[in-house]
Amino acid sequence: MSKKIKRRDFMITSAAGLTIAASQTAKTRTHLAPTMLIQSRVKPVVVSSANGNQFKNGGNVTAVQKAFTMITQGADVLDSVIAGVNIVELDPLDDSVGYGGLPNAEGVVQLDSSCMHGPRKRAGAVGALEGVRTPSLVAQSVMDNTDHHLIVGRGAQDFARGMGFKIEDDLNTDNSRRQWLEWKRRIDPSHYLDPKKRAEAGHRAALEMLAEGLLREENLHGTINCDGINSKGEICGVTTTSGLAWKIPGRLGDSPILGAGLYVDGAVGAAGSTGRGEANLYNLCSFVIIEEMRRGVHPKDAGMEVLKRIKANTVEKRLLKPDGNPNFSINFYILNAKGEYAGVSMYQSKYAMCNENGPQTLATEPLLPGKPSE
Repeated sequence: MSKKIKRRDFMITSAAGLTIAASQTAKTRTHLAPTMLIQSRVKPVVVSSANGNQFKNGGNVTAVQKAFTMITQGADVLDSVIAGVNIVELDPLDDSVGYGGLPNAEGVVQLDSSCMHGPRKRAGAVGALEGVRTPSLVAQSVMDNTDHHLIVGRGAQDFARGMGFKIEDDLNTDNSRRQWLEWKRRIDPSHYLDPKKRAEAGHRAALEMLAEGLLREENLHGTINCDGINSKGEICGVTTTSGLAWKIPGRLGDSPILGAGLYVDGAVGAAGSTGRGEANLYNLCSFVIIEEMRRGVHPKDAGMEVLKRIKANTVEKRLLKPDGNPNFSINFYILNAKGEYAGVSMYQSKYAMCNENGPQTLATEPLLPGKPSE
């Protein structure tokens, strides 16, 4: 007669059997294949506009070099890219950004900047800021110390003063002041034409100075954008500029506007721009680029899509070349969460990049052949 097994004994016996079976299965699995998958880390990279690998402010490293070195040493990504663009902001030789940036129509240097921190999902920006050489640091202070994303004009200067930034009476250098006086000399001496004639005269004078080599092409819409990613996949970005040369006082372009001059989504990527700010503002291109990449589109293809949108939305005759294409430059610098990057532009241009192989200046992928007349 068979012996009855109590329920408690049955459970103990069964558990022991399962443990032995699991152990044997684990040994077999260990013998056949790894027991865990290790996710590969992202390769750090920094991308920026071309001036990010040009100006050194008397030192021996460029903006992208500085940012990449700090990132690979473990510094916060936003701190790193801002430290990079500070080099350009402080360099008087770059008259499109920061100290010595070309002034507005009244001879006053007004600066704009925005920054976004992907992991922290925070942002800050300033516009029409006067008297502070490094607007990117003031934008970061807005992000860190306020509940706001954008402070402009006199309020931005008052905020910067309250945060301990040095306020200077004039950010012009001898070069920027000389360029402004030359521009002013070439238009009507009274500087009070009717609006249409004044705009035409000012633009014509700028093109003459460009043709004579007094200005670099990027000066008309000069800016620096810089974006970076570390080995953890953390993404941040910053854009800073002195804006359109000889602009109407108080004019803001795309640089301080989130979604235009800069947009970062820590799970997707970063995108920033230089060039005609009004075209970027109208189309909110950086935001659109991020949304394209969210769908899985490669950075280059995402950038090309927004360039096509800009082209389709540019219909005013004054903004078109005789062939019907846009008569202005606009460039995008794009980085996704995989560490893939691209530089794209309406017409052939350049951008900067730094990875483990060092800093490089690369050709952008253009949408159209040729170049604009401005």
